[in-house]
Amino acid sequence: MKAILFEQPRKIRLIDDAPPPEPGEGEALVRCDFVALCGTNMGPYLGDGRWGQIEWPPPPGWLGHENIGRIVESRCDEWPVGTPVLAHPEDYNGFAELIVSKPAGLARLPDRLDDYAAMVVAQPLATVLRAMERVHLEEIINRRTAVVGQGPMGLIFTQLLGRMGAAEVIAIDTVAWRLDWAKRFGATHVIDAGKADAVEAVKELTGGELVDLCVEAVGHPDSLMTAAMLPKRLGTLFVFGVPHHDTQEFPWWHTVGNETKVLTRMGPECMEYFQTAVDMIVQGRVDLTDMVTPRLPWERAAEAFEMYANPADHEGSLKLTLVL
Repeated sequence: MKAILFEQPRKIRLIDDAPPPEPGEGEALVRCDFVALCGTNMGPYLGDGRWGQIEWPPPPGWLGHENIGRIVESRCDEWPVGTPVLAHPEDYNGFAELIVSKPAGLARLPDRLDDYAAMVVAQPLATVLRAMERVHLEEIINRRTAVVGQGPMGLIFTQLLGRMGAAEVIAIDTVAWRLDWAKRFGATHVIDAGKADAVEAVKELTGGELVDLCVEAVGHPDSLMTAAMLPKRLGTLFVFGVPHHDTQEFPWWHTVGNETKVLTRMGPECMEYFQTAVDMIVQGRVDLTDMVTPRLPWERAAEAFEMYANPADHEGSLKLTLVL
């Protein structure tokens, strides 16, 4: 089968002779039509931080996990052959033509849909839904909020916070073109952190009061340092971006003195939210599918990874998706 092989940092190769997986009892084999890149792929792709210590090469298809396709073989009665699905690969090797999923990692898509590729955004939406479960509504409704990072994950947070009743949603990013998308997705204010000190800009916007809730959706040391300074006293910091380092600098003196509530969340448990995320998109309860751009043929995978790694040089590149 076709798969992506990470040969070393910043070097991938397309292969067509990877051994196909075989579904076990209670599993389904999915032939993928679309697989999206994720921000969590970038640390491994770049060999950044802790990812520079792994053993190369990893297995074919490594770390892909946002897959749309149809079931072609099933060993679970409730998931018949031909069912269109959002699928989570059991082994996280989803940059491949075929993947194996358990029922817990599957969500049904409509039998007829104009744009199946757009449904890849349901996977990151599910991770945000799971994250938001940790935040109390009184920390959002009629409150000031900020989101550091306006890549796909940050944009989802921006839209959901606005739709949940936040009085203000301040979107922050160093990539200027992303801020137009942030406004499109519901940000009330935007800050270009490539041109201005984000902390000072938030102070100016809020009359020095800062925000009730700040979400960090990048995972880089500098973005986390910025986000940690934005909650007001007794405010909340939600660290969502996956860190690239096992240990890194953090303003603990300020955070403890500020009595900031610190939340974190990540992990495959988001699969529990897959069907809800799919249904929200299909039913029009969220409007996120425009971010599934660009869509590139499988043969341009190497280009897609470079685009994702360098967003400032590739305007409009958000939830990059490969078409198999």
